[in-house]
Amino acid sequence: MRNLVITFIFMSVLFVEYGFSQKYAMVDKSPLDVTIARESRNAAPIGKIYYSRPKLDGRSLESLAPTGKVWRLGANEGTELVLNQDLTLAGKKITKGTYTLFAIPNAKSWTIILNSDLDVWGAYSYNEAKDVVRFEIPTKELTESVENFSIDFNYKDAAIYMAWGKVQVAIPFGMNM
Repeated sequence: MRNLVITFIFMSVLFVEYGFSQKYAMVDKSPLDVTIARESRNAAPIGKIYYSRPKLDGRSLESLAPTGKVWRLGANEGTELVLNQDLTLAGKKITKGTYTLFAIPNAKSWTIILNSDLDVWGAYSYNEAKDVVRFEIPTKELTESVENFSIDFNYKDAAIYMAWGKVQVAIPFGMNM
């Protein structure tokens, strides 16, 4: 019995020590987020967008998403659009599936790119040959600045809104093809 008690105490000390020595990652500076489009709270989603949310933090939008250059449309891993059904985006037919989203920001419009290359880090390995579709979306100037890059896959408005700094784009989508 004594050996059982000593073994229990020894195992408890090891368990407590291991539990306190575990190291966890710090909170990401550009946390991962998801936006989901669905008709109602309990309805199946028509699509989801997984993206990381960089912060301006006193920097200019152009320094983080340079004009005229392919940008990862967020931070860290490539932004992914998952469609659970066929849709139209900006009038272009898109079949259900998963795509990586990129953008080329310009002063009056952004070129939005759906690409078939998945599981990419940023735009460093962007391959134009894998583009599925590109379309131009006009920008809108906001009165207030959006500190963290934000995407809203908005079912009610049938639009995907993206905003950062004082710039917003709205990509219209349709479900009846």
